[in-house]
Amino acid sequence: MADSKREIERKYEATPEAGLPDLTRAAGVSAVVHRGLSELDAVYYDTEDLRLASDSLTLRRRTGGDDAGWHLKLPVSAGVRDEIRAPLTDSLPPELGDLLRSRVRNAAVNPVVRIFSARDVHHLLDEDGALLAELSIDEVLAERLTEDGHGTTAAWTELEVELADDGDPALLDAVERRLRKAGVRPSAAPSKLARALAETAPGKPPATKAKSKADTKTKTEAKSKTPSPRTAGDHVLAYVRRQVTALVELDPAVRRDLPDSVHRMRVATRRLRSAFRTYRKVLDRTVTDPLRAELKWLAAELGVDRDEEVLTERLRSDVAGLPDTLLLGPVSARLTLTSVARRTGSRRRVASVLDAERYLALLDSLDALLACPPLLPGAARPPRDVLPRAVLKDYERLATRVGHALDLQPGTERDVAMHEARKAAKRVRYAAEAARPALGKPAKKFAKRMKSVQSVLGDHQDSVVARDALRTLAVQAHGAGESAFTWGLLYGQEEAAAAARERELPEVWARASRPKLRAAWKG
Repeated sequence: MADSKREIERKYEATPEAGLPDLTRAAGVSAVVHRGLSELDAVYYDTEDLRLASDSLTLRRRTGGDDAGWHLKLPVSAGVRDEIRAPLTDSLPPELGDLLRSRVRNAAVNPVVRIFSARDVHHLLDEDGALLAELSIDEVLAERLTEDGHGTTAAWTELEVELADDGDPALLDAVERRLRKAGVRPSAAPSKLARALAETAPGKPPATKAKSKADTKTKTEAKSKTPSPRTAGDHVLAYVRRQVTALVELDPAVRRDLPDSVHRMRVATRRLRSAFRTYRKVLDRTVTDPLRAELKWLAAELGVDRDEEVLTERLRSDVAGLPDTLLLGPVSARLTLTSVARRTGSRRRVASVLDAERYLALLDSLDALLACPPLLPGAARPPRDVLPRAVLKDYERLATRVGHALDLQPGTERDVAMHEARKAAKRVRYAAEAARPALGKPAKKFAKRMKSVQSVLGDHQDSVVARDALRTLAVQAHGAGESAFTWGLLYGQEEAAAAARERELPEVWARASRPKLRAAWKG
């Protein structure tokens, strides 16, 4: 069984002339205790084209030390990674393989680098003897294992400072100040693997000195010389690329059931569908329509879990808002049992979808689209000639749906019409967000107004779904001999909330459809 640990660390270049300073002078550190030497032997795995390394993921099988086993490190932010650990086995544990699937797809994962480390460990303690951070000085020897460059080695010394669990990141700043005063400089490489791959690459001689800030800046500047988006096609493809990246990166988070991960992944699928439909003058529909159908399938499958999550949160909030005197019967217990049962089923369904070949084929198709975009003549035109017109076309569609909903009398037919308007509002909002890098403040303002419309319509739809669930809960409670009073009371509250949203919609819509706002887009 794999377990997870949040790793917050900083790496430094260690040189003979820069010794370890007195770190008890760093704020918060009262003692530095030497914990001894250990030898670590780690084999790092990746695909032939190094897909994991390109996304800053590391997968290794390590022996030695007190945490021998398989380690998968997923980037969170600069200097922060989630390390997923599994017991030491001969082959890759399936639970780690699942977390890699969106990156590797059906490609084989094989050894690419072997790294030996002689580690000298020190513990930084506070005045009570509690661990603040672990500092290690590693003598590293890396060997290339791939056929291309096999046997090439590189050696260096590095210093790592890893924050203790639940530690204050400010400690790392204090320690770094002491290290810098002693001449120790941050490492230019984000990880041992990244440095090993760079220094053992075929035709690349091992580095003989630490990279300076100027070296790093020069490389960063060179990398940033990729042409900025200029045409309408450039901007649409940049937006599509961001959403595809989000799908791939969120896959492990969804599998780990991290908060809000399903919602964010579902939003990425919707944004892609919206871009493909809205910008039909940019990307050829004969290519994007089949992708839209597959994205709709994926969004629907993810929606089962997300909808259960939203419903559970809403009903729990409703129950929590009632005084105890109005909670008749085992209300909280019934809600919890029902929610757990529904969520367990939806989680299994999501897991099966992410393991399906259909899902992997969709990811491959999206990559193929980005590799060879099906651009139409409109893609070559300036953004202001194409993007506003496409967004306003979606806006007119939304206006028709909102007007239809407002013309209907309260009831089921209006509920359905408002739900359709909600979906249209999302599409317009996403389209405006895609246009924002090209069109600036008017696009930002437009998207914000569309979001306000979407919020009102969304809360109304959530109330419709909640009322249906409350009726079911009331029937179940009655059948079990329990009082159904509380469920009926909550049903009435949700009915009133929906009516309030219906009264609010005309005002919100009027603000969103002011002539000057539309004029800004047409300009």
